[in-house]
Amino acid sequence: MKEMMIRYALNTGFALAILVAGYFAIRYGSMLLHKALSKAEQGRYALVVRFVTSVAEKVAWAFVIVMALEKLGVDVGPIIAGLGVTGFILGFAFQESLGSLASGLMIAINQPFKVGDFVSVSGNEGTITALDMMAVTLATPDNRKITIPNKAAWGQPIINYSALDKRRVEIIVGIAYGSDIALAKSTALATIKSIPGVLEAPAPMCEVKSLDDSSVTLVVRAWAKTPDFWKVYFAGVQSVKEAFDKTGVEIPFRQMDINIRQMPVQAV
Repeated sequence: MKEMMIRYALNTGFALAILVAGYFAIRYGSMLLHKALSKAEQGRYALVVRFVTSVAEKVAWAFVIVMALEKLGVDVGPIIAGLGVTGFILGFAFQESLGSLASGLMIAINQPFKVGDFVSVSGNEGTITALDMMAVTLATPDNRKITIPNKAAWGQPIINYSALDKRRVEIIVGIAYGSDIALAKSTALATIKSIPGVLEAPAPMCEVKSLDDSSVTLVVRAWAKTPDFWKVYFAGVQSVKEAFDKTGVEIPFRQMDINIRQMPVQAV
């Protein structure tokens, strides 16, 4: 009995030592891994680094706990087998969450957007305020918070309005069929060029887009830096309207001509 107690005490001490040593080893190894991955990718894949580091920590803790249990004389074979069955059941039960986790990994690797970008994700537009392995959080222009699971975000087209340094501003305006097209084009072009924020290159342009039922439709295109897009757009719409009013270029109302003819009455 005395020998058993001594052996049990020694095994318990060894198990505690394994746990303590494992704690410091995992903490130090996690720090080194995080530092190495962050340095290797120069901070581009911070989300992937956190995910890989977290998974490595959990796997390491699983080995440490198994080693400690073996020192205590616990048969870990059934435990490992039970974990396998439990993992299968949990995987089936949380397949949606696992799908979002896998999609989060794809987002982290491909980086279609980052925190601070204005995007359209899964039919929702807003600025990304938070991004993790499970979900994307948006703040809409009218100050609503939208949380989108990564599975839904990655499974739909993603539009990133902030990814490139400049955007094209496009203004559609219709003029009456009786208006001078050349005058309208030159007026619109001179007006859009005078708006602050419009870039010289690519050069602004104005052309006839289509001949519609009630108007000749012009398209005015100019380029602006991405942060200036809406400022240039709103100023352009108002300025073109005011310039057309001054030069006498008519912007017609939508209309339809109906001709009524009286049919002759036939005698019975």
